[in-house]
Order: sequence, then structure tokens, then C-alpha cells
Amino acid sequence: MATMFRDSSGSVTRHAVWVALCALLVIPPGAHSQDTPWMQGFPPPPELRISRQDFSVPPKNRWAMQHIRELQPTREIWRGDGPVTPLPEALRPVGSFAAPVRDGRLLSLDQLVEESHTDAIVILHQGRVIYERYLNGQQAHTQHLMFSATKSFVGTLMLTLADEGRVDLSRTVGSYLPELKNAAFGDATVQQVLDMTTGIAFSETYTDPQSDIGRYGNVFRFAGEPGPDYPGPLTIYDYLPTLKKQGTHGEGFHYVTPNTDVLGWIIRRVTEQSVDSNLSARFWQPMGMARDGYIWLDGGGTEMAGGGLSITARDAARFGQMILQLGRYNERQIIPQAVAKRILQAGNTATFTRFYKTPWYEDVAYAYHDQWWTFDNPHKAISAIGIHGQYIYIDPEASLVVVKQSSSPDAEGGANESNDTDGPLLYYALARHLGQSSP
Repeated sequence: MATMFRDSSGSVTRHAVWVALCALLVIPPGAHSQDTPWMQGFPPPPELRISRQDFSVPPKNRWAMQHIRELQPTREIWRGDGPVTPLPEALRPVGSFAAPVRDGRLLSLDQLVEESHTDAIVILHQGRVIYERYLNGQQAHTQHLMFSATKSFVGTLMLTLADEGRVDLSRTVGSYLPELKNAAFGDATVQQVLDMTTGIAFSETYTDPQSDIGRYGNVFRFAGEPGPDYPGPLTIYDYLPTLKKQGTHGEGFHYVTPNTDVLGWIIRRVTEQSVDSNLSARFWQPMGMARDGYIWLDGGGTEMAGGGLSITARDAARFGQMILQLGRYNERQIIPQAVAKRILQAGNTATFTRFYKTPWYEDVAYAYHDQWWTFDNPHKAISAIGIHGQYIYIDPEASLVVVKQSSSPDAEGGANESNDTDGPLLYYALARHLGQSSP
């Protein structure tokens, strides 16, 4: 989701990690046809080929977000060999439901799906599928890249470890990771990393491959292998210690993807297992997910905890429903009830908006804590959010879960405003409508 970077004067500017990396690639705005037969043919003709160097260029990203494992190194998140937990269906004609969105425009759910580069949408009400659609070649079994919605899975893992007494959220990062003791995160608490209130210096020179955001992209090969003249770190373990502190930890919300990579490192250290192994053992297997997930790796085989998860829309809905049901799913307690209740809390809006003065932060969103977002509506719905239109939206008051997987040509703003602004407005209106029409 949206990212902020501080310049040398200490001021804050709103951007996104992916926007920065796209700038490095000199990505132009482009069409977004859903009909181009990318990568078809043996071999595909040159004009239909997609590579690690250009997979994020619109409209090629429409194919790539469903096929990351064919372009980047990944590792599976095993679902186990148990039965799939069924998702009961009670389909309802809600596609025609419409409500005011930006500028008072009346927008139906079907219209939102069709104009916001949707690949999949699954809506659960009271635990049942009431609306489900697949576009752009995606199918129910397709694993789609979730980008920063990954962070909410990692945050939930960390809260579970804290509940078990294996992590003390008040301790510093340096006390768990001596490798980061003298780096930007060293004296931040684990809770501050969870809440993204760390003071981290980031370069805004996006055209400079040596900038912080450019080097992060090189770690995960967003534009393929770095050139032979690139002298920077090539693994997340080498990258994180290079970051420098700027400002005061805990001062205010400051969205920086490497925060979650720090959490991933702590999870590996205290459990002696990879992030994907933890996701498999704690979520995928006991929940009865339908398919394996998979997660993007750096050049050293370490997971991109900040944005590398690919899963099916239905499995994302199962995860959201588990949170909604206070951690209980598939007739077992997946996460402690206290953890789920904490995730569903609204959060601190004053801390959230201290550095953010844009309409989205002040009028649409409300807060951020523990790697989850809260929306500024009366139900205080929460969400996992990823750039280009990825959502696991949970309204606990209305018993509503909305999963949306998209491939917008814009990471945020522009064409993706339909996902980031119209979507939450419409979901809240739908929640109210379902509450009024339910027996």
C-alpha cells in the first residue's frame, strides 16, 4: 500500500514502493487489455513475451500477477494433505447493488469489478459466499500476488508468537537481532516495527539505483538481475543493516516495507523456521486451505515478508473469515481469540495521520496497527491491503469479508483509486444493505 519517504529536510512525501521501482524501470502508462494472449505459443512471439525485466510494465502486469512463480524464485506454503474446508454458498443478486462513491457518483458492485482491473472477487456474508467473479483469465484455483497484503499475515504470525510468550513486543529489535543493533531498527521496539512507527531514512532519488528503494528492488530482483556494476546488497539480510535512522521511533506512522522484513527475520530467529513454514503449519494446514500458497524469495532464498505472498482468492477469504470468527476456523482455534480481537481494534488515528495529510489518509482510512489497516467508517472495518488493488476487507459488525485481487496499471492513485477509495466506500454501503436485508 501507500509508502512515505522522508527527504533530507525531514518532510514526508507519499509514494509507493512499487511506484518507486517502476520509476527506476522507466515504466510508461499503458493500456490494460484483458484479452492479450501473453506468453502463448511455443515459443511465444516476441511481442507476447514477458520477462523478469518487464513483468511489472502495464499491461503485462495483468498476466504477471497470476504467474509470479514462472518469473521469480518462490517457495511453496504447503496446505498439507488434509481435506479442504468447504466455503458454503448462498449467492445473492448483489452485483446490481449501487451506492455513492467519489464525487457522489453512483456505482454498482458489478461496475466496480469491471472498471477496476479486477482479477478475482469473493464476498462472504455470515460465512457464506454471496458473490464471486473471476476475470482476466483468472480461475478459482489461481494463486494471485497479494503484494503488501502479505504484511497482515506476517503481523498475525508475530502477534501469535507474542501471545505464546516467544516474543516480547516491548523489547528492541537489536535484542533479537544483534545484526541490526547498530542499524536503523536496532533501538526500535518490536511493537513499533509492527505499527510502522519507526524513524527510517529513505532516499527519494528513484532514478538512482543506489538509493534505498532501488537497492530493495535489487534484493528481490524486481527488474531482473542487477547489472555487473551494482555494488549494493543482494539479500535482505545484507540490505536491512544498511538502513539508517532518521527521526524518533514511535513518533508517528511511517509506512516502510522493510519493517515487515524485520518482523520476518525475528520470526525465523525465534521459531528456527522460515516464514513460509510458519504460514503452512499455523494457517494453511489447520485451516484446510484449498491450494498451496507460495512466496517470493530473494537471491539467497529468503522470503519477501513485506509483499511476496501469492494465494487464491478463496483461501484469502478463509483467512479473513478466521479473523472475523475471533481466530476459530475449521472447528479449531487457529490463532488465540485475544490476537483476533486485537487485530479487529480500530487503532490510533492521531499517530496515523501525524505525517499524512492527504485526503485518503484523512477521509478514507483511519489507522494502522499490527500490520493491519482500519477504515474510517462507523463499523471501523479492517483490511489487509496491497498495491495494484489487493484487499482482504473485514467488517466485524456486518460479518462481511471482501477479497479483491486486481492488476491495476497504477500501484496507487490514478486508475487504482477505484480500488483504494471507491471499493471501501461501496463495501461499507453493502454491509449496511446486507444488515438491513438479512432475515
